[in-house]
Amino acid sequence: MKVVAQNRKARHEYFVDNSLEAGIVLVGTEVKALREGRGNIQESYAGEKKGELYLLNSYIPEYGPAARFNHEPRRARKLLLNKREMLKLLGAVQKKGVTLVPLSIYFNDQGRAKVELALATGKRQHDKRNTMKERDWERNRQRLMRGKG
Repeated sequence: MKVVAQNRKARHEYFVDNSLEAGIVLVGTEVKALREGRGNIQESYAGEKKGELYLLNSYIPEYGPAARFNHEPRRARKLLLNKREMLKLLGAVQKKGVTLVPLSIYFNDQGRAKVELALATGKRQHDKRNTMKERDWERNRQRLMRGKG
């Protein structure tokens, strides 16, 4: 599994409930740009358009050698899910404060591009501080245990 783009901020900004894998519809130049390791999903999210899920605001830069046959870098990209999964996610998104956040884009063993989506609720400022305190304490605890051992 080759990870192409990661949303590292997602776990800091949101409480991640559960995640699932979804396929993504790409054109050839987008696949080539992703295989070069270029792409950004920091500010992207998944949303509904015409009863289907799309990955919105993700950035895949143009592929240089394609010249005039290139793609639009910030276009909406369709996500491929089973009907039941899609309805479940859309029902969860209708709740207040729940959003679909992409955690990573990667190529699976068959060479297909996949997106790891997560249902997430936003953190408040004090939640972020508590998470940072716990992380620092855990790091210090590990350091102390290593020194004694």
